[in-house]
Amino acid sequence: MDIGRLGVWSIGLRSGDRTRNAEAAAELEELGYAATWLGGGPGVEDAVPLLEATSRMVVATGILNIWQHEPEAVAEQAAKLDQDHPGRFVLGLGVSHAPLVGDRYGRPYEKMIDYVDRLDAAGSPAGRRVLAALGPKMLEAARDRAAGAHPYLVTPEHTRRAREILGSGPLLAPELKVVLDRDLDSARSAAREHLAMYLRLPNYTRSLLRLGFSEDDLAGTGSDRLIDSVFALGDLDAVDRRLTEHFDAGADHVTIQVITHNRDALPLGEWRSLAPLATAHA
Repeated sequence: MDIGRLGVWSIGLRSGDRTRNAEAAAELEELGYAATWLGGGPGVEDAVPLLEATSRMVVATGILNIWQHEPEAVAEQAAKLDQDHPGRFVLGLGVSHAPLVGDRYGRPYEKMIDYVDRLDAAGSPAGRRVLAALGPKMLEAARDRAAGAHPYLVTPEHTRRAREILGSGPLLAPELKVVLDRDLDSARSAAREHLAMYLRLPNYTRSLLRLGFSEDDLAGTGSDRLIDSVFALGDLDAVDRRLTEHFDAGADHVTIQVITHNRDALPLGEWRSLAPLATAHA
């Protein structure tokens, strides 16, 4: 699967005004971004407006919650998109989190394996899907049952470990959180506002502990060490350095999530400022 080197990860592009989102997607394509990842538990149908507004850019679910969508329906919807927009839709799948799913949640690895079994039975190609994999077992599933992995809330060290498990062939497309703000205190403040929810989700905290962070790092709104490791803070050069670390560690594609104090607005200015990196890393 070739989805280019740099993408944009956004919840906003699947919510709010569809015309605004379509116009933003068309601009992202012109700016040189190779892919858009729709966050916040999207369905396949959320990709339609962006695919229709663009001609080259790949649109991915980043990620579809497998507890909320039946695989047979997903397979049918994805097949229709691939027919209408050949090679431009990627089905990103994930197991979400127990606090978000509720009583149905249990044995997430087995749930994912059953889900991809049913996708296979429905004729959905493994080569057009990726798994939101953090731990070793899910990374192995991403290697064996999908085109690769889309890890979220990770560091370059996780990218290095993931590449070791995946091997040289499968796609590795980590998400990178970015705060474009030269004032370090202000940048960390925006990062902490964003990170607070994730520090209450065990799948992420276990992943961060495996990477060598301590319980103290995860306490409260996170230590400076944690914030500085999972976010790229500062100017364009700071983001470029962190991107390079991920690529050197084995990433094929990195998708940037811009974090600001205003969660409701699309960060168009920041996407424009970061666009030179799409050309630099093409």
